[in-house]
Amino acid sequence: MTQNNLGNAYRIFSSVRDSEENLIRAINAYQEAQLIRTRDLFPVDYAMTLSNLGIAYKSLSKVERAFRCMKTVDLHVRPIYLRLEKRVRGHVLLCMLAYYVEWHMRKALCPILFAEDDHIAKEQQRTSPVEPAQPSESAKKKARTKKTADGEPVHSFATLMNDLRTVVRNEIRRANDCEAEEATFTIVTTPTPLQKRALELLEVPVPT
Repeated sequence: MTQNNLGNAYRIFSSVRDSEENLIRAINAYQEAQLIRTRDLFPVDYAMTLSNLGIAYKSLSKVERAFRCMKTVDLHVRPIYLRLEKRVRGHVLLCMLAYYVEWHMRKALCPILFAEDDHIAKEQQRTSPVEPAQPSESAKKKARTKKTADGEPVHSFATLMNDLRTVVRNEIRRANDCEAEEATFTIVTTPTPLQKRALELLEVPVPT
C-alpha cells in the first residue's frame, strides 16, 4: 500500500513540477508495489496498482510528445545559435511558453481540427485506463467526412495557422500626398467564415 500511495503522490506532483522525473518515480513505485500486491494474494489491490501504472505511462507519453513537438514538429527548439547560458535559458523558456500557448490553441480549436472534441464520450467508452483510447463518434465523423459540424472543411493545426496568416493589417501610404494629414490609411483583410470561426473559438476579436 505504501509504494502505491507513493506512486500516487509522485504522479500528482508531476503536474506541478519536474513532470518526467516524477512520473518515472511514480512508475518505479507502482512496479515495486506489484511485487507485494500480487494478483494471487491481493487481486483487487493488484488491479488498482496496474490501473495506476497504466495512467502514469500514458501521462509520461504526453510529456514525451510535448518534447517531440518542441524539438521537431512545430517549434524547432534546436539548433540554438546562442552561447551564453542565460540566453540559452531564455530561448528554451520562450519555446516552453510557445508550446503552452499552442496547447491551449489546439484545445480551443478542436471543433475545426482533426482532433478529439468530445472527451467525455471518449472516456465513457473506455473500459480500462490501460487499453488504447478509441475516438468518439464525433471524431470518427470528422475523419470520415472531412467536414466540421457546421459543414466547413476540417484542418490540421498547421494548415489552419497558414490560413489565419492571411489575415493582416496593411498601412497604405498615398504616393502623391506625403505631406497631407491623411496621407496614410489602414486596410484589414476581411476574414473568411473559417477564419471568423477560428477567431471566435480563440476568443480573439475579429479585426476591423
